[in-house]
Amino acid sequence: MWTFDDIPDQSGRLAVVTGANSGIGYVTARELARHGAHVVLACRDPERGRDAADRLLAEVPGAKVETRRLDLAALASVREFADGLDRLDLLVNNAGVAMVPHARTADGFESQFGVNHLGTFALTGLLLPRLLAAPAPRVVTVSSEGQRFARFDLANLNAERGYSAVNAYLQSKRALLYFAVELHRRATATGLALRSMAVAPGLTRSNVLTGGANADRGRLYRTFASRLVRHVFRPTPEGAKTSLYAATLPGLPGGSYVAPDGLLELRGEPAVHQRHRAITDAVTARRLWEVSQELTGVRYDL
Repeated sequence: MWTFDDIPDQSGRLAVVTGANSGIGYVTARELARHGAHVVLACRDPERGRDAADRLLAEVPGAKVETRRLDLAALASVREFADGLDRLDLLVNNAGVAMVPHARTADGFESQFGVNHLGTFALTGLLLPRLLAAPAPRVVTVSSEGQRFARFDLANLNAERGYSAVNAYLQSKRALLYFAVELHRRATATGLALRSMAVAPGLTRSNVLTGGANADRGRLYRTFASRLVRHVFRPTPEGAKTSLYAATLPGLPGGSYVAPDGLLELRGEPAVHQRHRAITDAVTARRLWEVSQELTGVRYDL
């Protein structure tokens, strides 16, 4: 059984964790800081970010932690955040939204595709020069065990032909898996030391179903979602294991997809899974990459 005690010393590493003010992101940031990393909590709401930093320092006195504003729903905010960093060893792309009512980002993208995938794609690309200057850079991108059920449609990424909150979410998480694996392919092809991994946390308690845009949904939804999360989903630290495993395990190959080893990847210990079709579907991954570059205006210097 892999535990947080197995995390090796992270001293000297600078890590960015997006969506670090709560849930899996907070636990990921806390454990990286506990093991010596300097952690940047990248949060959309500055006040919640400061509260999270205060909570983290109370749990890990002396931790090296700071907060910076990052809104993945606005490419201008993504660029501003990236411009404010001088160096970077580890990027954990954790932030996202889940099954929200139809909405558009500041740049006009369907919100789940725009925040979960395009915001992450743009952020990683803009931070790439800092990562490539590090001795052993890693990018960990949080997908979902549900991505296998996505009806992935490159012609309807922005919900131009109808909107399903569930499929838009699953499609965005499949896109993240395509992205993580394709990033590693491209880095490897050019001889770069960058390792890119994707992870799935399994069923995990967080506010992704109840916070953000979902907080404005009806009382019936909020009651059902809260009870579902409380009684069916695993404790948050269990869900953070896959992110921390991928971020810190020495020798973990780039291009790995780390998910729980139990039934349907819903529960269990972190393990590498390489049999999903999306991992080997380089054609779709390449086409998605090209579309993402065009939509965001961010081109990777590989």
